[in-house]
Amino acid sequence: MGTVGLLIFFAVVGAAICAKARVAGGAIVFALLGLVLFIGTPAGAGLPDLVADFLSTVGAASEPLTEGSGAVG
Repeated sequence: MGTVGLLIFFAVVGAAICAKARVAGGAIVFALLGLVLFIGTPAGAGLPDLVADFLSTVGAASEPLTEGSGAVG
């Protein structure tokens, strides 16, 4: 498990270095690599479900309330 943590650390450091050097493509690649490695760990295994629940809640909250007699105005 320590090896995965070390890889995640290097991915975060690589993303920071690329962002500091203004290399957007490299920063994105390192950030995505770190995210994939994090989701593969037991600590990050619930992250996709958490994001899906959050997005469905936001989607439900942003729907207009047009039940009944129609739109106001």
